[in-house]
Amino acid sequence: MNQLPEHPRVLALANQKGGVGKTTTAINLGTALAAIGEEVLIVDLDPQGNASTGLGIDRRSRDRSTYDLLVGEATLAETLVPTAVPRLTVSPSTLDNLGVELEIAAESDRAFRLRHAIADHVTACERDATGTAKRFSYVLVDCPPSLNLLTINAMSAAHSILVPLQCEFFALEGLSQLLQTVEQVKRTLNPDLSIHGIVLTMFDSRNNLSNQVVADVRSHMGEAVYDTIIPRNVRVSEAPSYGKPALLYDLKCTGSQAYLRLASEIIQRERKLKAVA
Repeated sequence: MNQLPEHPRVLALANQKGGVGKTTTAINLGTALAAIGEEVLIVDLDPQGNASTGLGIDRRSRDRSTYDLLVGEATLAETLVPTAVPRLTVSPSTLDNLGVELEIAAESDRAFRLRHAIADHVTACERDATGTAKRFSYVLVDCPPSLNLLTINAMSAAHSILVPLQCEFFALEGLSQLLQTVEQVKRTLNPDLSIHGIVLTMFDSRNNLSNQVVADVRSHMGEAVYDTIIPRNVRVSEAPSYGKPALLYDLKCTGSQAYLRLASEIIQRERKLKAVA
């Protein structure tokens, strides 16, 4: 297997539970990182393709997708689609990804297709004499809401996992299963994998339950939980229907401002990790 290249930094957004704000976080965190100067790629691995749609990528224009990438019919560069956000690019998904598992199940490198594709892209950039190859500082992988081969590919390719966790009663219930999967991937496929952080989403300060969930998650997970909490915000919910990240739809809303703070916090954690290394 290829060793993970140090750059770009690859973060997989994963949670087998649906409706936790995973895709919303991928879109808006990617936009926030781009806004503060990072060159960002969002790799959409969810067959629903909501991250692609939320970035304004029409389904009819997805000639090459992450399906083609994973089955070996396209390079990463061939799947790239620019977005309306400067410095933010997407490798889109289609419903074809529902068939990836069957297509590559018998292949010995089935868990490493995304890792190899990213490593090959990094190599191509290094060899590019013209300077036209698209270089990224961050790759955010939006995983499907299940622990299948698509998610395993994301975890095998990632330096770290970012876990969106909804502020609701069953928040901690699925987290233990995800952490077990991360440990299994670490033991068998990607020994350098770590939890980058847990981001609490859909927080409602008027709801006592939300406050209790925050307290419980911080009690169990300690410093793994980001300081930034993403509030429940109608403008963030509306933005995808316009094919825009919330930061383009309404920069001043509380949700957009929270994602900007989260991006800054992630950059700070990255700097600490680099300093320790």
